[in-house]
Amino acid sequence: MGFLKKFFRNVFHEDAMPPLNSSFETLTEDELEAHLGVRRYGRFSLTDAVRPSYDLQIVPTAGFRHDTYRDEAAQHDVPVLMAAVSREDLFETFMEVIEQLGPVVDVVLETSHDYGDTGHRDLYREHIDMPILQSILWEFEDLLTNDGCTGIAVLNSKRPQEVQFDEHKLLIVYGQDLSDYEQALKRCDLQCREEMQFITEAEHVHSTRDEYMERFEELKMQLGMDSEG
Repeated sequence: MGFLKKFFRNVFHEDAMPPLNSSFETLTEDELEAHLGVRRYGRFSLTDAVRPSYDLQIVPTAGFRHDTYRDEAAQHDVPVLMAAVSREDLFETFMEVIEQLGPVVDVVLETSHDYGDTGHRDLYREHIDMPILQSILWEFEDLLTNDGCTGIAVLNSKRPQEVQFDEHKLLIVYGQDLSDYEQALKRCDLQCREEMQFITEAEHVHSTRDEYMERFEELKMQLGMDSEG
């Protein structure tokens, strides 16, 4: 268990240690290394950001489904689209989807690099032109795609609608009338599969590296985010 303890503390975060009855709990170093080395399940390629449970409670696949989010403050349900995209198509699909938000948007960066402190922190930037934002994000494709401690949300507060590219590298769209976003997902060859499950719905682990922490700080400066929101 010594290696796993060091591994989960220094490389992965999911409450810092595997929970009791975790599928990772009794693994040998060779078994763990072999599992983390699996990058493809069928036609679906994973990013470096996250890995499913060792016993594959959920096998990653591509597609999207409809869901709802309960806004307790407003006491109403918000329509949601959730999508998983294979690595080779993921970032382009994200760019296609956020274009539906309009020409001027707000941005939220989320980081859990310092998870031993407050869990995560959010940083905000209001009113950025979409072409400028996309140009910046393309420079940081590797960070946004492969760092399991970085997430981003792009939103239009006037509609209101929001697209999240979260730490699990899922695309999650919130808001009323999501038909344009659904069509964008279909243009990217994603199929609607209402029965599909996502990696977040079972045990999983996140991965990060020291250089991603540095790149996050660079992205924060490029977006003009000098302080916490």
